Amino acid sequence: MKYDPELIVERNEDVYPPSDDSLLLIRSFDVRSGERILEIGCGSGIVSMHCAMNGGIVTCGDKNEKAVALTKRNLSLNSLRATVVETDIYSNIEGRFDTIIFNLPYLPVEEEGDLALSWSGGKDGLGPLPGLISGAYDHILPGGRLIIVTSSLMDGNALRSVLEGLDARVLSELSLFFERLSVLEISL
Repeated sequence: MKYDPELIVERNEDVYPPSDDSLLLIRSFDVRSGERILEIGCGSGIVSMHCAMNGGIVTCGDKNEKAVALTKRNLSLNSLRATVVETDIYSNIEGRFDTIIFNLPYLPVEEEGDLALSWSGGKDGLGPLPGLISGAYDHILPGGRLIIVTSSLMDGNALRSVLEGLDARVLSELSLFFERLSVLEISL
C-alpha cells in the first residue's frame, strides 16, 4: 500500500503513535478490495485506516482501551469504517479473515503500563507471537496469511523456533541505527 500522510491521526500519550515500524508495515503489502482484514494491536489505527482506504473489510482491536477509543476517533475523522474491539489477541474476535496483521510488541524488555504494552515483548521479545500463530488457525480463511513486524533485537533462536515449519517470507526490511526491522508474511 502507499502511505497517505494526509490522513488525520490524533494521538494519545498512552497509545503507540505511528512510527517507523508502522510506516514500514503499511508499505510492505497490498490489500484487495473486499479482503477481510484483522489487525491486532491497532494502536492509533494508522494501519487499519490504510487497509480500509484500500478496500479492505477491517476488524481491528487492541488490549489498551485508550487505543480502541483513539482508533475509533481516527477512523471517524477520516470517514473510514472498521469494526473496533478491545481484545487480547483473539478474545472478542469473531469471524475468519484473509489477512491477520500485528505490529507486535517485539522489544526484549519487561515493562508495564498502557503504552509499554505496545513494545514490551518480554525477555525474548516474542511477546504474544506464539499465541497469535496458534490462535490464527481458528481465525484465518483457507489460503490466509499473517503479516507481522519482527526486530533483530528479538531472541533469534526463539523466533526461528516459533516459525519452524511455517512458510514465512520477508516482505521488506528497514535498518535503523540500533536494530533491523523485518515485515514477515506467514502463509497458513
